[in-house]
Amino acid sequence: MSSPSSFPETEHLSGTIERVTFHSDATGFCVLRVKVRGQRDLVTVVGSAASVTAGEQIECIGAWVNDREHGLQFKARQLRVIPPSSLEGIEKYLGSGMVKGIGPHFARKLVRAFGEAVFDIIEQTPERLSEVEGIGPKRRARITAAWAEQKVIRDIMVFLQSHGVGTSRAVRIYKTYGDEAILKVTENPYRLALDIHGIGFKTADVLAQRLGIPADSLIRAQAGVRHVLQQWSEQGHCAAYRDQLVEMAVPLLEIREETIVEAIDGELEEGQLIGEAVGEREALYLAGLHRAESGCAKQLRRLLEGPPPWGEIDADKAITWVEGKTGLNLSDSQREAVRLVTTSKAAIITGGPGVGKTTLVNSLLKILRAKKARVLLCAPTGRAAKRLTESTGLEAKTVHRLLEFDPKAFAFTRTEQRPLDADLVVIDEASMMDVVLMYQLLKAIPTAAGLLIVGDVDQLPSVGPGAVLADLIESGAIPTVRLTEIFRQAQTSRIIVNAHRINQGQRPIKTPPGEASDFYVIEAETPEALFDTLIEVVTVRIPRKFQLDPIGDLQVLTPMNRGGLGVRALNVALQQRLNGASEPRLARFGNIFAPGDKVMQRVNNYDKEVFNGDIGKIVGIDIEEGQVMVDYDGRDVTYDFGELDEVSLAYAASIHKAQGSEYPAVVIPLALQHYTLLERNLVYTGVTRGKRLVVLIAQPKALAMAVRRRTSSRRLTNLAARLRDQQTFQSL
Repeated sequence: MSSPSSFPETEHLSGTIERVTFHSDATGFCVLRVKVRGQRDLVTVVGSAASVTAGEQIECIGAWVNDREHGLQFKARQLRVIPPSSLEGIEKYLGSGMVKGIGPHFARKLVRAFGEAVFDIIEQTPERLSEVEGIGPKRRARITAAWAEQKVIRDIMVFLQSHGVGTSRAVRIYKTYGDEAILKVTENPYRLALDIHGIGFKTADVLAQRLGIPADSLIRAQAGVRHVLQQWSEQGHCAAYRDQLVEMAVPLLEIREETIVEAIDGELEEGQLIGEAVGEREALYLAGLHRAESGCAKQLRRLLEGPPPWGEIDADKAITWVEGKTGLNLSDSQREAVRLVTTSKAAIITGGPGVGKTTLVNSLLKILRAKKARVLLCAPTGRAAKRLTESTGLEAKTVHRLLEFDPKAFAFTRTEQRPLDADLVVIDEASMMDVVLMYQLLKAIPTAAGLLIVGDVDQLPSVGPGAVLADLIESGAIPTVRLTEIFRQAQTSRIIVNAHRINQGQRPIKTPPGEASDFYVIEAETPEALFDTLIEVVTVRIPRKFQLDPIGDLQVLTPMNRGGLGVRALNVALQQRLNGASEPRLARFGNIFAPGDKVMQRVNNYDKEVFNGDIGKIVGIDIEEGQVMVDYDGRDVTYDFGELDEVSLAYAASIHKAQGSEYPAVVIPLALQHYTLLERNLVYTGVTRGKRLVVLIAQPKALAMAVRRRTSSRRLTNLAARLRDQQTFQSL
């Protein structure tokens, strides 16, 4: 949408609703046709309201916009509904079906009988409704009850909106609390952050201030402590030490330390926080994260018990058999791994690129399936699941799809009560699994089934809280195979050799000028030189030298989203160079989209069957229909314009977003401006995404720093200790 310069940015508009074109009960979003005094044609108003009915009057604050699909319309930032005052409006309002028991027929009769006083009659002297022919005791009761319900909704909406709560959020509050909304919000507005999805501490804090709750009050401090801990978990931690939490909360909330300490004690007493010893210090968990971490330990102990469901296997015979089937000879370390996994009910396989993880997993699957074991394969992302399918020849699903996630209920349908139908569950790319998702998966695995966890522990940890794979290995409680030997054929790949060098803290070997290779390091002294080199390498040098498509085959992976060498800036520059002439061009949600653009799905969409990290190509934009068509590996997916916040340009992506994916060619910029993220596992993860070609374009100091630095701050988790401690399990 674009606002014509001739229209003021903010205007007031009032009129009478002639028709409700669309209204969502869930969100309050509505499209209205409105009669505005002094204008001959009806005006389209778009906004949010809990309840709207033809005949009502509205007062709006907003701006005129010229929508490409729907034309000129008034986009209301605030929309207030006022009961109608004219007889015509009153009749239309009552006859709309909004008040149960009154249709167009009785609306006409009521207006004729009582005129403008009809609302007062219904509300104050409803017995007089019996004066109208056809309205008996039952209909009168229905009318008065429906009227009272509508009045409660309106009173609540007026209250919330007058205190700065937007209409869509006000609708959610009403849907959650019903008639008690005003009472509950007034008592403690901070409960909104606990009870209502999509409302956080900051929104509740603004409302609390408007209601006059002091900034240093205990209820604000308690909600603030939870907020600080939530922010901390977004950095990957499952808990914070008590003194650490106090130290973070005092300046952020601007509340004195004594009140913060009292708030923590209050949250512990109410069960919102859980405290326990981690080492020799007290750590504080959000209740949900404590449940997930302790639940992971409990579920893993359950799955480790008993014999493997496939029975006894003679490993030597099985190895000879599978080598004959595949034509591949297993190494000594792989043979030992087969012996371990076939005799263990749960096991872990870890290792870097080129060490034979895929060969080992395929051999194990062949052996176990020959024993009639029912196998389910999964991975955290759609791209990782697709790679697993390609490498094994068996169907693999995302964890969410395996657990049959229901987006409407926001819950998994596969649980302890309805477990998976499997003898073995294999989870690949396990380094990406956070503690909450792992808990959900483990719960759904039947007690008799086996579990095989596969992943590279040296890659970046999960985006969500926890360091699950690292903790499981560190605990020593689960049989673990760590493959380290690089196979001879893999040693010819400088990508694999240099990935292992980086992982060992050594700088990658540079390819001498003029020598053919699959790995190059290009040095740049300044960020500006690095940027110019990257654009040239991506758009000219790689396509010309390697005959690779710069859009389809090549992926730029950068440490950060912001900055001149971040995802956003690089996407704009690369789009202009690689697809700048394509038409039509569509501006939505901070992006400009055009046919031919490379895009990435940013969230899981189960209805469209596209998932976070999936990469596609825009194949069409239909301005008239308001739709964009994206091709994901040969399957077209259609987005309405309003859904384009789910996708972003993908010429460049963050290394974190690339976890679990592989690309023919990868280009990675490393600059000192990426300082806070320059760590060994970040570069290692980026390098191991490339199959045929990796190019590092780096400031020398930035590359040296990245290779030298191991994880700067270990995540605070206690899963390894839970798994080590037998007494912990007995108390869970």
